Amino acid sequence: MSIIRRLFQREPDPETITVSHEGVAYTVAIRRLAQARRFTLRVRSTSRDAVLSMPARARIADAIGFAERHGAWIATRLNRIPERLAFLPGASVPLRGVPHTISHRPDRRGTVWVENGAILVAGEAEFVSRRVRDFLKREARKDLEAATRRYAERLGVKVTRIGIRDQASRWGSASSTGAINYSWRLILAPPFVLDYLAAHEVAHLKEMNHSPRFWRIVKELCPGMEPAKAWLRAHGANLHRYEG
Repeated sequence: MSIIRRLFQREPDPETITVSHEGVAYTVAIRRLAQARRFTLRVRSTSRDAVLSMPARARIADAIGFAERHGAWIATRLNRIPERLAFLPGASVPLRGVPHTISHRPDRRGTVWVENGAILVAGEAEFVSRRVRDFLKREARKDLEAATRRYAERLGVKVTRIGIRDQASRWGSASSTGAINYSWRLILAPPFVLDYLAAHEVAHLKEMNHSPRFWRIVKELCPGMEPAKAWLRAHGANLHRYEG
């Protein structure tokens, strides 16, 4: 490599930086985006950190300065994220929006069932967390498959595959091939929220965008979409407090 090229070559960006506020250090991930026109900050509830997006040609020193000037903002929003909740006996977990208490039943064989406002878990104590998580994912698949098939039939579109994942940045996604993926955490929300998300993703099989026509289709499928959207804005982040 020539001396001139080395002189003009930019040092690699750090993956993260640390911003301090009132004696507490907070991690901020750095992302260069070709489409970015300014510095922006957002927080991630799943990883409990902040992300700073910056224009492709911006200086890293300017990005660090921007993050440091917004240390109070970062601290406030990260401190609002609820602590993670493990699926352990005694914990309260919403199932279809209704709180249920996890209760261990070691005298029963390895199953999970719901009874009188409780999620009952049989088997050995070390497997309680995994069994609750697997149970919730099965329930999510059952409800989401039913809602998706119902809306697909109404709209006359073909769904080729339904996937259940733990997506951190979105509740669902659809591809032009007819595949739809959902976050299993929707089973924690009230049924009308899950129902809306199914309508939303099925509508994308007609319109792969968020145009006015797309939203008209969603509203025709799910007239109650606005309360569901409002619920997600208000409570969606809390669904990520439960272990994945």
